Amino acid sequence: MYKITHKQQLSENVFLMDVHAPLVAKARKAGQFVIVSPNAETGERIPLTIAGADKTAGTVRLIFQRVGKATAQMADLQVGQSLGYVAGPLGKPTHIEKFGTVVCIGGGIGNAPLLPIATAMKEAGNRIISILGARNKELLILEKDFKTISDELIVVTDDGSYGRKALVTQPLEEICQRQPKPDLAVAIGPAIMMKFCCDVTKKYNVPTQVSLNTIMVDGTGMCGGCRVEVGGKTQFVCVDGPEFDGHQVNFDQMMKRQGAYKDLEKKAMEQYQEHRCKIGLK
Repeated sequence: MYKITHKQQLSENVFLMDVHAPLVAKARKAGQFVIVSPNAETGERIPLTIAGADKTAGTVRLIFQRVGKATAQMADLQVGQSLGYVAGPLGKPTHIEKFGTVVCIGGGIGNAPLLPIATAMKEAGNRIISILGARNKELLILEKDFKTISDELIVVTDDGSYGRKALVTQPLEEICQRQPKPDLAVAIGPAIMMKFCCDVTKKYNVPTQVSLNTIMVDGTGMCGGCRVEVGGKTQFVCVDGPEFDGHQVNFDQMMKRQGAYKDLEKKAMEQYQEHRCKIGLK
């Protein structure tokens, strides 16, 4: 069992959780993820990027959004309780070196997996420009953390309730037009956001890495649920990724696959909400 040592609600549906998993904490590197389940016997397994780790305490930090049954179950767990299953670290670590100027673009919950990558890039001697986007001020997470590691920080919201009223692609294009232009871009967020970020950087020949969050069960390449098309070839996000050359990813195909189980997910969530009402949870 993997005991929860710390829990914090970052916004209405986003939660931070530190979980005791010493072997994972010791081995993890930036960009890697874990497969977790709130219940080892019957719970759905979901992939979550490791947002941080404390080797001394033996804990890993997970940040997740309450969107389905599994994440709703996790959100209901409290400090002292345990997750049923944590497997990892999985996936290939981010390639970290001194590139020069790295622009890091995060959208919504994508700020969580972006943070350890941006941190590692900064520690490698890169100049970090961070662009953080959210629909509104209440949904913006980890701004203070990014402010600590960024040489330049730009915050945008769709409704203009905080920072600049814009999409992340607007300041990204402005940065790509600078001389010298960025040496690398890293974009993590909703698939549609990553797609349009890549459209921008491709125009300016700025290499771009994206971290994909796909349907995933085992995390070892057996189920095939996480397959994506990259450069015209089938790749598995769990073992070949989760990071890929964003200019080579078939985002349209990926987004179609992401919606394959929406009806089943909705039904499972409704059943869980009904169960919560019966046992007195609001």
